[in-house]
Amino acid sequence: MSSKPSPKRRAPEKLKSAPARGVGAKSKGAGEERGIAEHETEELWTLYKRTAKSGQQTEALQEIRNELIERHLPLVKYIAERLLQTLPRSIQIDDLKSAGLFGLMDAIRGFDPSRGIKFKTYCTTRIRGSILDQLRSEDWVPRLVRLKAGRIDKALQRLTSQYGREPTHAELAETLELEHGELSKELNDATARTMFSLSEKWEDHDEDGGGEKLEILEDSSAVDPLHELNRQDLLKFMTRSLTHKERFIIEQYYAVGHTMREIGEMLSLTESRVCQIHSNVMSRLKGLLGQKRGTLLL
Repeated sequence: MSSKPSPKRRAPEKLKSAPARGVGAKSKGAGEERGIAEHETEELWTLYKRTAKSGQQTEALQEIRNELIERHLPLVKYIAERLLQTLPRSIQIDDLKSAGLFGLMDAIRGFDPSRGIKFKTYCTTRIRGSILDQLRSEDWVPRLVRLKAGRIDKALQRLTSQYGREPTHAELAETLELEHGELSKELNDATARTMFSLSEKWEDHDEDGGGEKLEILEDSSAVDPLHELNRQDLLKFMTRSLTHKERFIIEQYYAVGHTMREIGEMLSLTESRVCQIHSNVMSRLKGLLGQKRGTLLL
């Protein structure tokens, strides 16, 4: 008689997949058997403080801290965007987020759940303060000037509300107990100033995306080619009737920029003699220009 093969035994369901024992799945308590991401925020704070007090599980502490940071990143973005609305356009949102992230990490290190304060309330102040500290460190205007500007602005608003019009300079100076000159100086120092990046591009909708502001910035120290050509032509016209020595003195003094002493050394003349020749030439040229003034583009 043939015997049928016995069916294979199956493993019990509870032994199919054993839970991984990692940082977030310890056997110390029922609350720690879950993963880090599965904890509520309040439970995560309790676990974080207990892990920090032990001083042994550095990897676990870092994992919990990273989870807390990720959960509150939207708050950092929200605070940075709110502050950006009151700041100049030269301020970048990424710089505010970076400063706010440092404030969030400081808040995590210094937060004490036993005080009964919610972490969101606590870290909001720290994030905002960190961003403002970063902005103050990059501000080129002294903080005292900012305080004086705020004092003037408050007095201006109060007097405007009181009189129903904008106060005069004398009324504002009397309220602030300042002299007219001191008030004028503080008003000038408090004038809003904005920095712009020369590498910033113009908002152009062309295919090239527009050029940088540096490309169209006027160089006040550059020489105007048309003006330079006119000056050279005028110099040739005025010196064409002069001798070689006189023309050399005028060109070296006005075109090159040499001193009378240097010109005298080149011509083997004394400085006083060069000055004398220069004076005689200038007197003759003034008379010549007086006669030709109507025909020259001066």
